[in-house]
Amino acid sequence: MGENTDLAWRFEEHRPRLRAVAYRMLGSLGEAEDAVQETWLRLSRAEPEEIRNLGGWLTTVVGRVCLNQLRSRTARREEPLHGEDGRVRLPDPVVSRVSGPDPEEEALFADEVGLALMIVLDTLAPAERLAFVLHDLFAVPFEDVAEVLGRTEASSRQLASRARRRVRAAAPAPNGDGDAARRGEVVAAFLAAARGGDLDALVAVLDPDVVARSDGGGLRPSVLRRGATTVASQAVVFARLAEAALPVLVNGTPGVVALAEGRVISVMSFTVRGRRITSLDILTDPTRLSHLTPETLTT
Repeated sequence: MGENTDLAWRFEEHRPRLRAVAYRMLGSLGEAEDAVQETWLRLSRAEPEEIRNLGGWLTTVVGRVCLNQLRSRTARREEPLHGEDGRVRLPDPVVSRVSGPDPEEEALFADEVGLALMIVLDTLAPAERLAFVLHDLFAVPFEDVAEVLGRTEASSRQLASRARRRVRAAAPAPNGDGDAARRGEVVAAFLAAARGGDLDALVAVLDPDVVARSDGGGLRPSVLRRGATTVASQAVVFARLAEAALPVLVNGTPGVVALAEGRVISVMSFTVRGRRITSLDILTDPTRLSHLTPETLTT
């Protein structure tokens, strides 16, 4: 009993890192928790004395569990659709109070993994995603990555390199100049203009090539819109549907939660460059929003 208790305690020390790995691999908070639990089950069946580096062992195991899940998605043709008919499935956002995330939430996006980057990760092949996430984001040696993938070290390096090029080409760098207050001002200006129906003010705060992605789940198909005028018009329409809006942090950056009839109807994440919004990611899927309440985001 004592050994099991000690092992469980040691596992809990690594849980935040394991959740962070699984979240980046799967883009789903629920599936990430399942992957972490499966990792614990595998540890409980292992011989602890044969594990020389528990942290490294757990990281590679959770990576293998996530890789299997990604491959299963592909086999069932459940992989997200990106760019096909303008549709995109957004990863689960990590929504926190503006006063700051709790330590577990912060661990999920400590390296500024915003929704924009998570969307790009979803476009990678499972092996590419694993090589990039484990090596580039969590500094796992290619020797260990190769073991998880069942490939050579050279092949694993090539996968990570290919993924890195795609990420750099498609994902924006960390928001702005690092000034969170300035980014918050831009988001506040957007919100005020949208609620006031001021199209000119909205266009002024949007990049001319802004991209807005909206994911409504199975009952409300996803939509992708481009261009400041188009996005501004839709923002005004949507603002009229919301009774109130709360400033929040979405994956650590300024965002907005819209409320109607006392419940959350959307979460908006913004990417800001040079005091203009270059992309908006909007989750309106009621199933994935059901765990959010105004009380948890304001207290």
